[in-house]
Amino acid sequence: MKIIILCTGNSCRSQMAEAFLKLYDKNLEVNSAGTEPSEKVHPKAIKVMAEAGIDISGNSTKPADEFVSRSFDYVITVCDNAREHCPVFTGEVKHSLHIRFDDPAEATGTEEEIYAEYRRIRDEIRESFYALYHEIIKK
Repeated sequence: MKIIILCTGNSCRSQMAEAFLKLYDKNLEVNSAGTEPSEKVHPKAIKVMAEAGIDISGNSTKPADEFVSRSFDYVITVCDNAREHCPVFTGEVKHSLHIRFDDPAEATGTEEEIYAEYRRIRDEIRESFYALYHEIIKK
């Protein structure tokens, strides 16, 4: 099964979702990409995923356009901007889903408050993609 997860920068949410799906099922072919990819995966995303026992420090951001000619079982957007600016996939797309999460990179406050927001989003992504995997993808 082939899955791509899209967000704007491909530096936080889509990277987390990709990592969780790969954790749930090593046989899935999961990629993530951004409609406007950042230069690198956000260091705070790397840190909070490491706290959850998942290493994404070797991941890189990728442009969504790199994947438009491929076929996917699922194209999943995780932010409204990516949904609105999702490229047209010329390969076959069996299912398109939108699961919105707040952008932790927009968090403000103390360093502790910002990390708390990253952890909240990480946990929401973990729970949502766990449910998605068990209720839809695994079937």
